Amino acid sequence: MVSTIEPKSRFRRLVCSVAQKFHSHHHNGRSGRSESVAGSANSTVTALRGKVALITGSSKSTGASIARALAAQGASVVINYAKDSRSAEEVAQQINLSLNSTSVSLSLTSMNHQGDGRNDVEVPRQQQQQAIAVKADSSTISGGHYLLQETLRVFRRLDILVLNAGLMGSRTLSEIDESFFDAHFDFNVKAPLFLVKEAAEVMVRPGGRIIFLSTSLTTASIPSALLPNALCYVASKGAVEQVARVLSKDLGTQGFTVNTVALGPVDTALFRAGTSQHVISSIAAQVPSHRIAEPDDIAPVVAFLASPAAQWVNGQIIGVNGGYVV
Repeated sequence: MVSTIEPKSRFRRLVCSVAQKFHSHHHNGRSGRSESVAGSANSTVTALRGKVALITGSSKSTGASIARALAAQGASVVINYAKDSRSAEEVAQQINLSLNSTSVSLSLTSMNHQGDGRNDVEVPRQQQQQAIAVKADSSTISGGHYLLQETLRVFRRLDILVLNAGLMGSRTLSEIDESFFDAHFDFNVKAPLFLVKEAAEVMVRPGGRIIFLSTSLTTASIPSALLPNALCYVASKGAVEQVARVLSKDLGTQGFTVNTVALGPVDTALFRAGTSQHVISSIAAQVPSHRIAEPDDIAPVVAFLASPAAQWVNGQIIGVNGGYVV
């Protein structure tokens, strides 16, 4: 429901100013790269309008960027977190604020284009909800089940499933034990697989999108890139890629696409934790552009795979690493 009011011209200018400032801050960001994700208000609220996306591990970093990119194209999104409720709520609030600011901005634009001299401005009677934050341990089957049920309870459907959450431990062969091995395969392979199994029964078909995240280390041949302490992480992500390939044949018959995005190094707090600047600079030097990716470099690729334009992309492992691994 919307209400129609007759604002004074100063109020109109104030609303336009707030909407413009918010969009400028949200889309341009610190480096301007987000423009490739979001674009203008008129072109970004249509591709995924009416669709619902669930992104595991999306309270910050790459997951949060993916959630914002999907929301910018019109999707309702579920922000999943395990511990950091504050970050998850901030992402959801940012998306919801953007939605309602866009509603006001577009109403004003439409009015100005009518050219009939009317002063009516349509504004939401109450704040719309495009994003919610859900606490669930996506490393477990039960956590995935709860996350899916909450998605269906609030939005009544699911169109896009992005399996972003994962574990990246660091131990060599002599250091690993059974619990370390099991933790990686439970989190990175088992839990996502069973979430896909349950989700596939309720996802909208045809047109459902399932997107796994992996690492370019599964195909890396650079000695300095593939280190002995990445054993369990790379093994589990290699399994993910093969799971996705097989599922693309299985679920493809039902109108789904299943793809994997294999990331290179991404500049996040987790990546920098315990990593010296010398090592970071060394990694960046192996990328043709001499920098490490930011989360906003990854999100547009995921958003494309989630879109109707990617209907003929299925069963693929897409490297997004800036040429770090070729």
